[in-house]
Amino acid sequence: MDRKIEMRTTGTPAVLRVVEAEVGSPGAGQVRLVQTAIGINYVDVMVRKGLYPMRLPATPGFEAAGLVDAAGPGVIGFAPGDRVAYFFVEGAYATASLVPAEALVRLPDDISDEVAATFLAKGLTAWMGLYALHPLKAGEVALVLGASGSVGSILSRWARSLGATVIGVAGSAGKLASVAAGADHAFVADDPALSDRIRALALAGVDVVYDFVGRATFPLAVAAVRDGGVIASIGAASGQAPPAIDRLRARGVEIRSGGTPQYVRGETVPVATAQLWDAIRAGLFSDLSVARYTFDRIAAAHEGMEARRLTGLPVVAV
Repeated sequence: MDRKIEMRTTGTPAVLRVVEAEVGSPGAGQVRLVQTAIGINYVDVMVRKGLYPMRLPATPGFEAAGLVDAAGPGVIGFAPGDRVAYFFVEGAYATASLVPAEALVRLPDDISDEVAATFLAKGLTAWMGLYALHPLKAGEVALVLGASGSVGSILSRWARSLGATVIGVAGSAGKLASVAAGADHAFVADDPALSDRIRALALAGVDVVYDFVGRATFPLAVAAVRDGGVIASIGAASGQAPPAIDRLRARGVEIRSGGTPQYVRGETVPVATAQLWDAIRAGLFSDLSVARYTFDRIAAAHEGMEARRLTGLPVVAV
């Protein structure tokens, strides 16, 4: 019997319960996937808390990797034994799952299941920021708010490899060293002189702000961005930022946002994933540690993520 994580109500990590599940055979256009690694993302915490609605009872999780066990009618291009992964498909917290074949990403031989589940959703979200929300150019100055988070740490290192000057802001002093490892300049969010320090590095303001925090950092983003620049709002860990204000319009500042599936879809998927795999092969993220959990300790991963105690990118070995 397979297993899954089920939540019958929203709340604390205690609502995540391991239950037995009968996955069944794949339907038209589906594959049955035996999952070997599952990615954990902050949106999973939002689901558990009811901030990202799913019909209850629900199985959280949106990202996993594994082996195709069976292919349903009409599936073309995938067969039993193929190594694949997916991102932003509901119900990933399971040992096996029925997944639409159109959502699958074939894994290269040199990209392990664990690496795929660790980096696929987070890396493609970073790709969205760097290539879609604001195509970053060499010589530009990028401010990353929430640079100590999973996606922020990936985006910072990737942005620097593209030739940008990266200013990273850590949520606490304890995370400053990690941010400094992936940025040209690193500061702590509660520094009272932070805005002045950023302006000293970019006199006219930064070209782009990648904001993973939201409401709490929006005033800093407004103060730091140059006239005609971009605020790329990717995350909202502290709540949604207020809507664009007249002062930003007058300065020609654009606020751009959106979800990864909105920008990474169709023909964009193989392009974006190929660039992500190349970045991984180049070692851009090799200094980032991985926090591994067993399937029955997914609730503990949620506790660590919510308390900001994670020491690495979280992934589950099934």
